[in-house]
Amino acid sequence: MTVASATGTAAAAAEETAVAGIPGPEQDPFIFLEEARSPEALDWVAKENERTLAAFESDPRYAQLKAEALAIFNSDERVPGVGFAPYGMVNFWQDAKNPKGILRRTTLESWRTDKPEWETILDVDALAAAEGKEWVYGGMSCLPPEGTRCMVYLSDGGKDASLGREFDITTKSFVEGGFALPESQGSAQWLDEDTMLVSRNFTPETTTESFYPFTTRLWKRGTALEDAPEIFRGEKTDVSSGASLLRDGNAVIHGRLAYRGVSFHEREYFFEKDGAWLKLDLPKKAGPYGIIDGQILFSTDEDWTRGDQTFPADSLVSADLEAWKADPNGAAMTLVWAPGERQTKLGAATTKSSLFVNLLDNVRGRVLKFDYADGKWTSTQVALPDNATVGVVASSDETDEIMFTSTDFLSPGTWYYAKDGVTLEQVKQSPSYFDPAGMDVEQHEATSKDGTKIPYFVVKPKGMTLDGSTATLLTGYGGFQVPRLPGYLGSTGKLWVEKGGAYVLANLRGGGEFGPMWHQTAIRENKQRTWDDFIAVGEDLVKRGFTSPEHLGIQGGSQGGLLVGTFFTQRPDLLNAAIVQIPLFDMLRYHLIGRGASWIGEYGDPRIPEQRAWIEGYSPYQKIVEGVDYPAPFLWASTADDRTHPAHARKGAAKLKALGQPYYYFEDTTGGHSGGVDNDQRAKLQALQFVYLMQRLMGPAAGE
Repeated sequence: MTVASATGTAAAAAEETAVAGIPGPEQDPFIFLEEARSPEALDWVAKENERTLAAFESDPRYAQLKAEALAIFNSDERVPGVGFAPYGMVNFWQDAKNPKGILRRTTLESWRTDKPEWETILDVDALAAAEGKEWVYGGMSCLPPEGTRCMVYLSDGGKDASLGREFDITTKSFVEGGFALPESQGSAQWLDEDTMLVSRNFTPETTTESFYPFTTRLWKRGTALEDAPEIFRGEKTDVSSGASLLRDGNAVIHGRLAYRGVSFHEREYFFEKDGAWLKLDLPKKAGPYGIIDGQILFSTDEDWTRGDQTFPADSLVSADLEAWKADPNGAAMTLVWAPGERQTKLGAATTKSSLFVNLLDNVRGRVLKFDYADGKWTSTQVALPDNATVGVVASSDETDEIMFTSTDFLSPGTWYYAKDGVTLEQVKQSPSYFDPAGMDVEQHEATSKDGTKIPYFVVKPKGMTLDGSTATLLTGYGGFQVPRLPGYLGSTGKLWVEKGGAYVLANLRGGGEFGPMWHQTAIRENKQRTWDDFIAVGEDLVKRGFTSPEHLGIQGGSQGGLLVGTFFTQRPDLLNAAIVQIPLFDMLRYHLIGRGASWIGEYGDPRIPEQRAWIEGYSPYQKIVEGVDYPAPFLWASTADDRTHPAHARKGAAKLKALGQPYYYFEDTTGGHSGGVDNDQRAKLQALQFVYLMQRLMGPAAGE
């Protein structure tokens, strides 16, 4: 069976009519919108944009909201986030003068001052102008330990797919005749100055159904990429596969690892031993986590039984690195850390001597420092503020230097530096962008349909009374084990809460707030639990008098856009506004649109009748039907989004229009899945959404 490309093809759509239960052109008149840049689709988009912009930009509040958002995004008072590099502190910066951004560096001493002195490494605006491209900077990967020979990644308009070019930090220029990777998904890793491991979409035959690579090649300087020998191959049915180097913080290479992504949440790992790939005895929801103090660490998202030991889900496990290299499936394993009730780990960072793990404890942050000495692991809690979202933002492989941040809904970020990893110095304070006076934060629980308690946070504006009259914005995510955490509201605080609106963040099953099981209990056949949780929070807000259906709106993007779509199609009576951002929406064809096939592990496969039945029960596109009044949703997307693809939002709007339902649709030609490539575009999107919310939930502007 032919699978549609990332931009969609009519031919593939026609073929799908042969697959039972998958709508084709005869059943779906809007499949033409799956062609991202066809003249017919772009003409449809232009007409929708004209109507939506006329409705929102003419509102007297629009200009002020955009100006306020842009002032925040372009503020010179923003703390420039940095990373440690052997040649200084590196920052990527966007403002009014540099909308596409500049990559720059300074010293630690200078960065700690109020006015750091910066040296530009790469000017993306100048590069884009010279080449006539809408370049979006996608980061760089550098050869350790010096870190001066790099691959710089650039995407055209913000797509996930990017090209790579070899760059020399010392000369601040691209290397003439150097390594160059064509536009693709995938990765590349330096082996030495003249050799790379490359996992890219080399040909259609080496690309999975999810449009990711499943082979890796060893590429030598001066040779053609297509001639590079293949060193690892997964399967076309994988989500993705590839090989990489097992390298420690001192840049010592200990061998090669490879993986097969057999689903979005499951991987099989391999270690190259004696010239062959040895499959590792790991659960499919477990994998390598790093090297520290001569120990190799693993993380597992499911219980892992090895001999007479069982390591609980979400734990950290280690083995002596040399013993493991000699016998990967027989080396002794040691428990490093296991979660307590309502605890989970979020990620890790390493310095020269220590491992730092970011934890959530009942949705509040902690950081633990781990060290291995004298045959045992010890942990120390870093003395960061309690009752806040905290984490590592930068760490050095060459030293024990590390930086942390702390924030909450009403407090801008505070930056801490520790030369030795634990002795904290407050070094930066982000500016305040709204007045928090009189606002407060509460945490409550709603009871979902099956009785599970679902926590949520409410940020209340000053003077709020519990009479149901407050315009309230409810948001969440609930997928892919991704947590939604309290963080400074920034533009939302200025454009919404300061103007009298309430903000609610729900911690839904399917997310990662309480560990792997919080996620795994709400996927595939149980995905409706996520939608039930979100609806339950909305019901609870009304029951407690925080708001009423007339004044309740919801917002979410990507998986969160699907979340919003299921809410407004299942409970349209509970809402008066719904912002559907860069969403998944047509779940019976999602595996054919964008990179949807990679998410079958989360939702199920609509080509399989039993699994299609799970999805048909909630797919928002199919649930938009005649005879129901929907809350005039606002759907928006990006033409350049090659991940969820604009077709989802387009088709939702088109179906609402066909049924005579009120709706709004907007699509930017650039932005990709992030929804904005420069600060002006981000400010515009913010203003459009908050004008919509104000019109629906607060009423007309004063004087109208």
